[in-house]
Amino acid sequence: MNAVTTQRGGQGSGDNRSVLVVDDEPSMRVALSESLRRSGYGVAVAADGQEALQRFGQCRPWLVLTDMKMARMGGLDVLKEIKRRSPNTRVVVMTAYGTVETAVEAMKQGACDYLLKPFAAEALERVLTRLEAGESSPERAAAQGAPTERAMLTENAGMERLLGLAEIVATSQATVLINGESGTGKELLARFIHSRSPRAQKPFIAVNCAALPDGLLESELFGYERGAFTGALFRKQGKFEMANGGTLLLDEISEMTLNLQAKLLRVLQERELDRIGGREPIPVDIRVIATTNRCLREEVEQKRFREDLYYRLHVFPLTVPPLRERDGDIPMLARHFAQHSSARNGLTCPELSPAAVQLLESRPWRGNVRELENSVERAVLISAGMMLEPVHFHFDDAPARPVAPAATAPPPAQDSGMGSLWAMERDLIMRTLGAMNGNRTHAAKVLGISLRTLRNKLREYRQLNGGAATGEVPSLLEAVDPA
Repeated sequence: MNAVTTQRGGQGSGDNRSVLVVDDEPSMRVALSESLRRSGYGVAVAADGQEALQRFGQCRPWLVLTDMKMARMGGLDVLKEIKRRSPNTRVVVMTAYGTVETAVEAMKQGACDYLLKPFAAEALERVLTRLEAGESSPERAAAQGAPTERAMLTENAGMERLLGLAEIVATSQATVLINGESGTGKELLARFIHSRSPRAQKPFIAVNCAALPDGLLESELFGYERGAFTGALFRKQGKFEMANGGTLLLDEISEMTLNLQAKLLRVLQERELDRIGGREPIPVDIRVIATTNRCLREEVEQKRFREDLYYRLHVFPLTVPPLRERDGDIPMLARHFAQHSSARNGLTCPELSPAAVQLLESRPWRGNVRELENSVERAVLISAGMMLEPVHFHFDDAPARPVAPAATAPPPAQDSGMGSLWAMERDLIMRTLGAMNGNRTHAAKVLGISLRTLRNKLREYRQLNGGAATGEVPSLLEAVDPA
């Protein structure tokens, strides 16, 4: 995916130009109030968290700008209570304790941005401009809908918070562990982090730990010297050296053997590696991001993963939610994939019918975004530019409908709902056959059915040929399935 769409909930119920400033320093309250009023905002102030909640109930501001460390009630408690009362109200936290952990906790609780004290008026102005444009950070979306370089699409608040956390850790050197089911977009998130990091102009190297045998994975990661083993006719750099200065993604790290885990741990601890057959260590400057679709804590308990490596990787864990938990994202992603697939195949981009949207939203999506993309692409090819309907989608776990014996199958009534469904299925099969130039094997693959099922369907249509519902396709029936 090439862009991101992030749409948060609507404005708070109050004045969309009012800001509640919460800070226990009088000089800070005065300075912020003056700056905001000069920019055209209405301002209310509170000296601590408890007063802030009272004022919030009175004025219902568009934005709450709160300090984190205050007497009586801290900014984090203010944030939690405001989000409980009014989930759509925007909250920006200010802190002089600008650690990653502080910002992460605030983002987890629903803050849409943060400012590190001391900050200039221009920094506050940039935040306000972004929020009024419906963005939570400069990278979330370009002004007026211009495309950005984001690698992930979402309209889901939980995914937006995840991207916010990713933006925070991207600026650090912390090792990141990304958890999530297969197909959720873990590698896309890793690339997103790299693209927002100071290492963005340096290499991003991905290694699939599950795709390579143990011996080959070791040489791929660490490289080898000439003559290190039979067939080593030259010196080879490993992926660690290739990623020097940049980011190394270890995809599905849970598949790595214990022996290789020990070597990886040394690289992470010492920031140096040993090539196979090498005589001296080689220093490396890399940022490691690891992904897994397993629970590494359980792998540790089962002695399949080193506990010391687990804690070395678990510096900043992120979890990508499965597609079925991303409310609102499925229709948007389906339309995006339909547009992308249509453009790639030279087809008119079809719309999704309400019934198709309802079908897609009811699916468990065990293959997540990857499964959705494949399903939509197949449906686009089958529909040939027509509106996408449920009949255009096929899923492997869908129960097969019994096929009535051809000799006893009656022609469907034209005006019945079953007849309409039968005709849609027949038309779909015939259009696909036409698109495949009559090749039944290719057509069955595109349709997602077995060749035997396709033959049975064609035999049924041929025996019913001559009726009002099937009279227009005899030549294609005979051409693709001669008696």
